[in-house]
Amino acid sequence: MDDITVLVLADPAEPQLAMLKTLPGSRSVAVGNTPEAFAGAAAQAGVILHWSASLEVFEQVWRMAPRVRWVHSLSAGLDGVLFPALVESPVPLTNARGVFSGMLGEFAIGAMLFFAKGFRRLVRSQMAEVWEEFDTIELRNQTVGIVGYGDLGRAVAWRAHALGMKVLALRRRPELSRDDGCVQQIFTPDKMREMLARCDYVVASMPLTPESRGIIGPAEIEAMKPSAILINIGRGSVVDEPALIRALERKRIQGAALDVFETEPLPAGHPFYKLENVLLSPHSADHARDWKERTMQVFLENFERFRRGEPLANLVDKKIGY
Repeated sequence: MDDITVLVLADPAEPQLAMLKTLPGSRSVAVGNTPEAFAGAAAQAGVILHWSASLEVFEQVWRMAPRVRWVHSLSAGLDGVLFPALVESPVPLTNARGVFSGMLGEFAIGAMLFFAKGFRRLVRSQMAEVWEEFDTIELRNQTVGIVGYGDLGRAVAWRAHALGMKVLALRRRPELSRDDGCVQQIFTPDKMREMLARCDYVVASMPLTPESRGIIGPAEIEAMKPSAILINIGRGSVVDEPALIRALERKRIQGAALDVFETEPLPAGHPFYKLENVLLSPHSADHARDWKERTMQVFLENFERFRRGEPLANLVDKKIGY
């Protein structure tokens, strides 16, 4: 496949764009974050690489590029990428699934340890020069429930299992789960509250779809143990934030560790900033120093498959959103 034009929806100043110089074969690359940047190249484009442009800009560029045969997203989440015309088209969409899972899996385990070992209390005592002994919790034999057992959920399960934890998982289609030796039981969404009632830690790792929006709501939070910790590393809108805030304020659950939020950046004055039983991460738990290079490498490898006419990796089911 020759003479491939690639439209890159990104800030032209991103240093990782230099990696595109290694693209094989005959190709031309146009970079920008406005539709005007692609006025001369869109009509002939065969590939769109979506990095950081808004959904509105992406839709406009899509309409300018009728010959596109493949779209790739440098992110794993697709709620900021999918729009009806793309979903209904036969053009394949791929993403960076798997790039961030290990880092987020480590964050989830770190969040469990943060609460189990009382790290906030330790730091507070240290700063006050107070010697105060207290009991902590061992993660071994504790139960973690994973809401969304895809690549990210498995990354959490593998690490939790290695620590001797009991792992439960919820998946919309449990028949697709392979026996990885980590999960004791898989639940369907209609059994979520039954699973939550058994968990010491609950990890939300679902992508955002119409079905998953607000899936952890007031009734689900009410089903959790008073000692339970909720960890969200999927998408902010999967959790009903007002319900979670109410539960945290009245100590209905012990705490929460959050890397994602319904509104980002989290605005000043938001209750999450002030709650002592919240561990807050500014959506950067997956930001290893080389995360942008890693996700760009996924595109480069997939581009080689595309050029050779081979099956693409990380193909997305656009209808269900992951």
